[in-house]
Amino acid sequence: MTKNVELLLRQLKDKSYRSLRTMEKEEPILYPVDYFGFHIGTNERLPSGGSGNLTPAYDRVIRMGFDGLRQELQRAIACTESYEEKAYGRKLMETLDHGVAVCDAYRERVRTNSRLYEALGRVPRKGATSFYEACLTIIICIYLLRTSRGTHLGLGRFDQYMYPYYLADKARGVTEEELFETLEAFFISLNFDSDLYTGVQQGDNGQSMVLGGFDMDGNSVYNELSDLCMDASLELNLIDPKINLRVGKKTPIEMYVKATYLTKKGLGFPQYCNDDVVVPGLIKLGYDPEDAQNYVVAACWEYIIPGRGADVVNRGPMNFPLVINRVIKEKLNSCSNFEELMTWVEQGIKQECDRIIESYRDRKRMDIPLLSALMDGCTKRLRPMREGGVKYINFGCHGTGIANATDALAAVKLCVFDQKRICPQQLLEALEADFEGFQEIRNLLRSCPKMGNNDPMADEIACRIMDCFSKNMNNRPNGQYGHWRAGTGSAMEYLWSAAKCGATADGRKAGTPYSSSFSPSMDVKPTGLLSVIQSFTKYDMTEIINGGPLTLEIHDSVLRNDIGVEKTAMLVKLFIDRGGHQLQLNSINRERLIDAQENPEKYPNLIVRVWGWSGYFNELDKAYQDHIINRLAYQE
Repeated sequence: MTKNVELLLRQLKDKSYRSLRTMEKEEPILYPVDYFGFHIGTNERLPSGGSGNLTPAYDRVIRMGFDGLRQELQRAIACTESYEEKAYGRKLMETLDHGVAVCDAYRERVRTNSRLYEALGRVPRKGATSFYEACLTIIICIYLLRTSRGTHLGLGRFDQYMYPYYLADKARGVTEEELFETLEAFFISLNFDSDLYTGVQQGDNGQSMVLGGFDMDGNSVYNELSDLCMDASLELNLIDPKINLRVGKKTPIEMYVKATYLTKKGLGFPQYCNDDVVVPGLIKLGYDPEDAQNYVVAACWEYIIPGRGADVVNRGPMNFPLVINRVIKEKLNSCSNFEELMTWVEQGIKQECDRIIESYRDRKRMDIPLLSALMDGCTKRLRPMREGGVKYINFGCHGTGIANATDALAAVKLCVFDQKRICPQQLLEALEADFEGFQEIRNLLRSCPKMGNNDPMADEIACRIMDCFSKNMNNRPNGQYGHWRAGTGSAMEYLWSAAKCGATADGRKAGTPYSSSFSPSMDVKPTGLLSVIQSFTKYDMTEIINGGPLTLEIHDSVLRNDIGVEKTAMLVKLFIDRGGHQLQLNSINRERLIDAQENPEKYPNLIVRVWGWSGYFNELDKAYQDHIINRLAYQE
């Protein structure tokens, strides 16, 4: 780490520079070694209610500049006879012009910073000519979009679209050390205002970066820049950018080992995405093969196409435990066997899919003209991105509480139908009473087979639930230029949806949180990581590919030495080789987290994985802190 980077890191941790200003009156906040600038400069969070959770076409913007996009608009306007299209095209031109004007005014105020001043004479108006200018273009776009109510904007396949600029600089004689310093300064710049971006919690800002992957011929595209990004994240120990690593069966164990050292840092990433599963899954959903091969992740884990996709990937949750609870309460007394109950469960899931699809049919997202201008398609079609301006406008539905729902049905099958240890009416009364006065019944339910222990009965039920969900959700029209996609994520719904659900037949009490995304229930004690991986790789995940990782908390003692790191890397490889679609690991120490909750001043930089993103533990609401503390930490 160079002295400049060390100084910039110290300045990042000192947030006393902020003062309340409006954007129009804002003066640049710069440091002697800060050659990116464009910090927000306010103590207030940025406005919410915008649009985003996608990745702009940074490759086009960096290559063409705002002038190039403007010229594309002029040609499109000249070729259309539609008044509406002409009017929208002019609107996009105006927003690009405004962005350039903001940068020109900014440039006049940073004359003392020669590197930034010189670069702003070219970007974002013209295309970038160096790695630094390309990075600066991204920073400018983020600044302009954030202040225009654009939220959760991913960085996409940074190592792919930035690689030509990296190689060009090296060919011009720029040293590896100089390029690495620029990269680290870029990473630090992403963190200056990360607590101002609108999200459910601070840190939930969408700044995800995707590295690696494979091309159409199955060749790895992990390159020198991919490696430098991993090294920068290892050295800086910051929450942004959140690294996502595209892998597959051909990924060597050495890459998993290097990635596990990031996990050991306690950053909660990289998140692993399996190309062997994701690409075929997206093709099944109607994405062209070359676009599917170019996938990235949105703010958390949802798969999107950079530049060409304006998918709304978390349009509504499927609250599995709530749906199954409703079926049990209405139909259990009339069912003579478990198969009959499952028929009602499947009908309940279908009806809930119908309800979700219909409820979102007419709901529109606001348009941000600048964001549309930076996508691939709107400047040619002269339409807002979510009104036919881009190629893909699909909706995603999170499958919340899959494990809890599975465990509830497994308990009903065993205790009510197979062993007949609980009569239906007794179970219904226990659920209604939230198990008050029914502790013996609750204990029986909690002792039943669970998803995550490689139990054939429980896992078969889970596969059946997911299959019903995917068949009744996938590829159904959303009424807004696209289709629906089923997934295994939960986002914040592990708290929000759980709060709406009463006591469930797995022994869970009313309002108790579900497991996060695609993970074992909170009170399950799996026999080990292997059994969890076996359970969660039995379903064909190409059928339920909106995203939603298996999330595992590993006690930090497991990673205390190189042997532990290598063993963990082998488990990750096993998960991928078995057809797992997505995985995230959290290296935690429960005792440290409890102490941090009681004495936050002792742990200002403690980072945890919350759901699909990492944040500072002390900045989280207590409900999220408690959930992380209570997750199971696997030990040797």
